[in-house]
Formats: sequence, C-alpha cells, structure tokens
Amino acid sequence: MRIVDQGHGVPIVLIPGIQGRWEYMRPAVDALAVHFRVVTFSLCDEPQSGLRFDSALGMDAYANQVMAALDACGLRRAIICGVSFGGLIALRCAARHPDRSSALILASTPGPRWHIEPKHERYSKRPWLFGPLFLAESPSRLREEIAIAIPDRETRRRFMRAQVKTLVTAPLSPSRLASRARLIGAYDRVADAARVTCPTLVLHGEPHLDHVVPVAGSTEYAQLIPGTRVERLPETGHLGTVTRPELFARAVRQFAESAHHHTHDSAA
Repeated sequence: MRIVDQGHGVPIVLIPGIQGRWEYMRPAVDALAVHFRVVTFSLCDEPQSGLRFDSALGMDAYANQVMAALDACGLRRAIICGVSFGGLIALRCAARHPDRSSALILASTPGPRWHIEPKHERYSKRPWLFGPLFLAESPSRLREEIAIAIPDRETRRRFMRAQVKTLVTAPLSPSRLASRARLIGAYDRVADAARVTCPTLVLHGEPHLDHVVPVAGSTEYAQLIPGTRVERLPETGHLGTVTRPELFARAVRQFAESAHHHTHDSAA
C-alpha cells in the first residue's frame, strides 16, 4: 500500500472524501503534521493506492485498508479522522475496531440518516453522467464558502490554482465517485454509531455555507454516540479542512488533548 506518513507525535489517520485521493487533503495533512504523526492514503479502489478493492466487502474494504495502514506503520492505535465520505469509513472503523481507535473525528460527514438526492441516485447508476454532474455542480455549491473562508483575493486565487493543479495531477474517476455514492445508502450508520465507545468529535462548518452535507444531519451523531463533542469551524462550509486548515488542526489538537486527559482520568 502507498502510504503518506508525515510529522511526529500522537498518530492520526486522515481518510479522504469521496474524491478518493489523499492529495485533495494536502493542506489539512500539512497543518495536522505540525502537531501529529499523520498517516493517510488514497482509497483502495484508486489505482494509486497499490491495493485491490473487493467490492463484495463494501465499506469494510475501506475499513480494512485503515487497519492495514496502521499495521504497516507499526501503530497499535490511532485517532481515526474522516473527511466527508471518509467520515463514514472512520465511523465503520471505530465501530468494528474499538481496540485500535483511540478517538473518532467526523469532519463534514453525511449524517446517520442522510441519503443522496434521488436524481443523484439515478445518475450514480450512469457514471458518465454522475461524474460530469458532480464537477459541474461543485463551483456553484462551493463558491460562496471559499470566498468567505479565504477573503483575500490573491490568497484565494492561489488556493484555486492549487485545486486545479490537483485535479490535473490526481484526476477523478466518475465510476469510482458513483460507486462510493451508492455505498452511502447501503451503510447502516445508526447501528454503527451505537457501537462507538471512543471519544468522538463532530466538526462542521456554518449551516448556511455547507451546500454538500446538511449540518443538522452531521450533528445527529451526537445523539447516537454518548459524550460526543460538536464543534463548528467558523467562516467555513464543507471545505473547512482545506480552506482553513490551521483552524481545523487546532480544533483537532484541542480535542485530542481533552480526550487524552479524559481517558487517563477514567483509567484512574
């Protein structure tokens, strides 16, 4: 498996979103690596991952990849952090492997009862339509939040140039996007949330800026996982992990410190 292993300190596995490629999270990786040992990778159905994807396993194929990454890095436990679709993988890991999940972080993650829109469900069965639709809708959904998160025009231009460069060097696959979208509806998130026992953080942006995943749905995990901490990343929407990565990293660091103290106090 091709793994990115960056930084030092408490280990955290950062799981990418529906794009499937870790490169889209590069700003978050760099910001987290100031405080943590960050382990990340492209999802196992991406050719660049170096792994074979077993479609019969569904979400468990991705959860198994996380465990394999921990093994490859010689880690017994780590904070499991997933971004958007990656949060569903993180949830599955924490539910199935509590002994290896020291904490769980769900960033802009589809809620336990969230489903893709009917038209997208139809399009997901026709990847040649789903992929172009996904790309075509992204600018209109994300333009406002990027402008607010990065108010300086030149900084915003640099960010957009970096995103275009990533799109060119780490191209998206319509068929894999569609396949991941279909997995969401098949995954019983309510049942798995009830099985999570580790400290959990739900991170979300401003409700009026996240036009991808409703914030009200994401925060429902707090009703299903006892003791869950919910935190808003101000002046962000769905992309807060990359538009304001230092803010994201600070929230994760503060949560990790409190989770560490809570665990030690409980043990005492």
